[in-house]
Amino acid sequence: MKALVYSAPGQFSVTDVPTPQPRGVEVLIRVRACGLCKTDVHIHHGHFLSAFPLIPGHEFAGEVAAVGEQVQRVKVGDRVVADNERQCGTCHYCRIGKPLFCENAVMQGVNAPGGFAEYVLVEEEQVYPLADQISFDEGALVEPAACAVHGIDVIDPRIGDDILQFGAGPTGLILAQLLRHNGAARLVMADLSPAKLKLAARAAGAEMVLVDRDDPQVHVKIIKDGQPRGFDIVVDATGVPRVQEGLPQYADFGAKVVYYGVAPEEATVQLSPYDVFRRELKILGSFSQARTFDRAVRLVNTGVLQLRDMVTHTFPLEGWGDALCMVTEGRENIKIVITP
Repeated sequence: MKALVYSAPGQFSVTDVPTPQPRGVEVLIRVRACGLCKTDVHIHHGHFLSAFPLIPGHEFAGEVAAVGEQVQRVKVGDRVVADNERQCGTCHYCRIGKPLFCENAVMQGVNAPGGFAEYVLVEEEQVYPLADQISFDEGALVEPAACAVHGIDVIDPRIGDDILQFGAGPTGLILAQLLRHNGAARLVMADLSPAKLKLAARAAGAEMVLVDRDDPQVHVKIIKDGQPRGFDIVVDATGVPRVQEGLPQYADFGAKVVYYGVAPEEATVQLSPYDVFRRELKILGSFSQARTFDRAVRLVNTGVLQLRDMVTHTFPLEGWGDALCMVTEGRENIKIVITP
């Protein structure tokens, strides 16, 4: 089969590799769509727990091509998505009910072969049905949806909260929809892209604030004038340290300040500990997902989440370099999907 193979950080090629053969409880999925995530950019540079050599791609959907002799629940031809993470169940964190931090986690596309290939091998417990009316492109967004579901679990919003979110990328757009479904009274979205903001307004009923990269005080004033006391929840879904550093200025007393976007590992921000103390700010982080995939599948299969308009570009495996450039250079796109 053809696969995108990284021999080391920054060094990749599309090459022929052996097609995996399922045994026991294993399921072989023919990949129809695999999302390109900004986490893949971090992996490209050798960050985010990545292990090489590697076939990346952690957001995949497709058809069951073959099954092992012990598989009972799925059959050849089924349209499916798969959770890319498996926890060991026996390490310290698994045993104390914190599987997200499993010390032996297998994360396909991160430290194990992923979905930027014609086929990917998973275990039956990872496999979930994809409804007939949901496209494979939309199916590739189930994993980001699972991350957003975990984000909601972390944030624990109250009905009637006023919420500000920076970043209307794919996972940010999904998070915004879930914040709205969880009872946000006011949802303000700030982003550089008018197209993304329009989608946020349509899908999540968000108010739009266009970020001014050249003169940030323009959008800062708009946001503050519109909510003088500050917001109950302030979320960064950009991963940009400069944006993350500015979050507390928009927070009301007792507010939650949420770091949802993936910043560079070496990045730092400055916070006033007195400000956090005096205003009782709650600083929260939301990392990846674990045990939320089933809920994400239900939200996608039932049409609660509006995903169809999010995929703006598709590339074959051979177009990986162009797709990567489109994301890293910030060229206009919302979600890019690779179609092996």
